Amino acid sequence: MREDFLYHVWKFQKFNNQSIKTSDGDIINIIQPGFQNALSGPDFFNSKIQIGEQLWAGNVEMHLKSSDWYFHSHEKDLNYDNVILHVVWEHDTEIYRKDNSIIPTLILKDKVEESILEAYQLLLEKPHLALNCENDFKDFSEFQIRHWLERLYFERLESKSKLIAQLLAETGNNWEAVLFILLCRSFGSKVNGDAFQSLAQSFDFKIIQKLGFSQFSLEALLLGQAKLINGTDRYSLDLKKEYDYLKHKFSLANEFLKSPQFFRLRPDNFPTIRLVQLAAIYAQNRNLFQSIIQEKSLDEFYMLFDIQVSEYWNTHFNFGKSHKERKKKLAISFIDLILINCVVPLKHAYANYIGEENEQAIQDLISGIKVEKNSVISIFNELRPKTAKNAMDSQALLQLKNEYCNLNRCLQCELGASLLRKSPKYI
Repeated sequence: MREDFLYHVWKFQKFNNQSIKTSDGDIINIIQPGFQNALSGPDFFNSKIQIGEQLWAGNVEMHLKSSDWYFHSHEKDLNYDNVILHVVWEHDTEIYRKDNSIIPTLILKDKVEESILEAYQLLLEKPHLALNCENDFKDFSEFQIRHWLERLYFERLESKSKLIAQLLAETGNNWEAVLFILLCRSFGSKVNGDAFQSLAQSFDFKIIQKLGFSQFSLEALLLGQAKLINGTDRYSLDLKKEYDYLKHKFSLANEFLKSPQFFRLRPDNFPTIRLVQLAAIYAQNRNLFQSIIQEKSLDEFYMLFDIQVSEYWNTHFNFGKSHKERKKKLAISFIDLILINCVVPLKHAYANYIGEENEQAIQDLISGIKVEKNSVISIFNELRPKTAKNAMDSQALLQLKNEYCNLNRCLQCELGASLLRKSPKYI
């Protein structure tokens, strides 16, 4: 059993709370159970509880065993001085305040109905193939699913905003520099995301601005910093010469940067191709940041990222070996990933930064993008056909799987908790 079961039982009062007493025999009357605390400190704040003849207002702390109070060193933490009731599953020792008075203890073990305990065990303690609620997932109402997925998507956006806030602090509130770093990371995808981000942070973004709209110089800068210029043809040698010039002019250093990987990547995803495409975006778009913030429709973004790489790369995936000419445009599916992982989080974070409300606009944009395809989305769609209908749904399901299902946080999940509260099978 986990403590989150106690939180659930207390929060929703899923126990026999009539004629309950403390371990010392004092009658308990729960007027207000309080509000669950997701941060450090006691588990429930602002509780109102009458114990004997005394009305108390304060906090409630919960443990599987009373002795866990000392195991977690709460007796040394001032945040626990205002605990008015200790709620436990098993009572194995008395707990004292600093003035040596006993903190009243409520024992839940014999007050929770067997059906509630069995429901918890069914959800969290029996083995499952994919999800703890896999046998019930298809039975959730459409309203439940959509309401929870919407909340999960914006929860995921907020988690991505933490990286943006960190980058913003590191760049001195330079939103254009933050955009460049995020774009680099997105263009690197899973395999080269870290390497591309470190490349973007290895020089001042002002260098990108100083190079203006010279696609050749931007290619030299990005490919040179990534240590990828290794050909012997004329273009390669010219590019190497340009990079050497830029390296000297701007005092560039790349000795300790992680080199991007080609292993198991399709040619269209080679780091060389992604970097020259990124160079083309900056060479062919004035005021890129403002365009991203101002544009709203998918078609506008598809046009924004409709770029042309330099002629050499239409016949090359890497330096040296050529192939039959083929335009190296960004695929719509790849642009969608850029929108999902870079553009939409940036637009959301920037709106919050300037105090604008843009949730509906964000929702409209992300909902217009096709659903992502991966193993996680397949799990949910197999359990419930068309659970994911667009990119907003697929991002929300990734948040659900990674932050709730994988961590067994079922009782913090709106769907999982509802099984113990409402479903006839679980009461």
